[in-house]
Amino acid sequence: MNRLKYHHDSAPPSATQSNAKTPAMQGFDAEFTDLVDYILRITRRIWEGKQVGLCLDYYAADCPVYTLSGVTIGAAEVTQNTLATLASFPDRSLNAVNIICGGDAIDGFHSSHLISSHMTNLGDSDWGPATGREATILVVAHCILKNNQIVEEWLVRDNYSLAQQMGHDPHLVAQTWANKPISNRLENWRNAELERLREKVVFNRVAAGTDADSIIRGNLQNIWNAKMVGDVYQCYAIDACLHGVSGRELRGHDAIARFYTDILGTLSDLRFSVDYSCQQPSGSANQCAGVELAARWTLSGVHTGSALYGPPTGTTLFILGESHYHIVDGLIVEEWNIFDELSVLAEVYRARNAAMQLAAP
Repeated sequence: MNRLKYHHDSAPPSATQSNAKTPAMQGFDAEFTDLVDYILRITRRIWEGKQVGLCLDYYAADCPVYTLSGVTIGAAEVTQNTLATLASFPDRSLNAVNIICGGDAIDGFHSSHLISSHMTNLGDSDWGPATGREATILVVAHCILKNNQIVEEWLVRDNYSLAQQMGHDPHLVAQTWANKPISNRLENWRNAELERLREKVVFNRVAAGTDADSIIRGNLQNIWNAKMVGDVYQCYAIDACLHGVSGRELRGHDAIARFYTDILGTLSDLRFSVDYSCQQPSGSANQCAGVELAARWTLSGVHTGSALYGPPTGTTLFILGESHYHIVDGLIVEEWNIFDELSVLAEVYRARNAAMQLAAP
C-alpha cells in the first residue's frame, strides 16, 4: 500500500528495495525493508515532513503511550499531541542516534529508538511562554509493533534539559506542573507499576553472567537492589562514559558510581526492575565493536534523603527510564541513561503542596 501516493513524502527511499518480504517483516507495508527502516521512515514523515495524520495509520486505535507526565490512549490522541508539540516547536527534528530491535511477529516486535531532538521554541508550551531559543535533548521511544502499527509505547524525554535550554527555571516549571491535578490514567498506571515493583523486586545478590543481557541485568540488580555500588568498578570500563539527563555527562568509575549513590541516597526502599531488553551487534566496523543493548526499566523509592530534589518529603517517587549500552569485552564502555527528571521533580513539589495543605489551619 502506498499511503502517500497523492501526498508529500519527506522520507528518502529505503536503502534496499525488495518485493519479497522477510519473515521478520510479514504484516508490514511492502515498502519497509526491516524494522529500522519502518521506524526511520514513519518518524521522518510525521515530524520533519509534518504528515501528522499518518499517526492514524501507524498507531493502533487503542495504543497506550506511557510517560511520567501523562498517559495517552489511541491514535487520535497521539495525533493531537503531535500537533500541539509542533505548534510550540515547528522545526522539531528527530535524529536517530541508534535503534535497537527485538521481539517477533507473534508477540510483537520491539524497537528502542534513541533520538537526538533539535527544536526552536516559537510557541507557548507546557514549559511556559515561547522564548525563541533552540534546544537539543535526548529522547527514547520504546515501541511494540504488530501488523504495521505501534500498539504500545513508553516514551522518556530529558524535559529538565529542555526547560533549561529554553530559558526557563526547571524548578518553577516543576512547581507549575505540580499545581495541576494528576489524570486518572496516570495515577492508575503509576499505582499499578508501584504494586508490580513491590511484588516483583528482590534484594539478593546475583552472579552477573558473561553475555550482554546477563551482564546488564545482573549488575543492575546488584547495584540498585543489593546496594553493591562498588560493582560499578568491575562492570564499567575504566574510561566509560554515561550520557545522562539534566546535564549529566559522566566519565570514569568514580563519577558513574556517584550517579548511583546520589539516587540511592535520596530514595530509601528503592526497587529497580529491568522490564524489557533487546540487543544487537554493534554497527561499528571495529572488529572489537561489541554489543549494543537497550533496557527499559522502572524504579521506585521513598524520598527520605537530601542528595537530590531538596529536603525529604517522604513521598514515593516512581521513575520510568530507558538505557542504551555499548558493551565491549564484557564491559560497559558507553551508556545513555534517559528519564524525565522534570516530572520527578514535579512529583516532589506535589508532595510539598499536599503537606502544606495538611499543615494549614
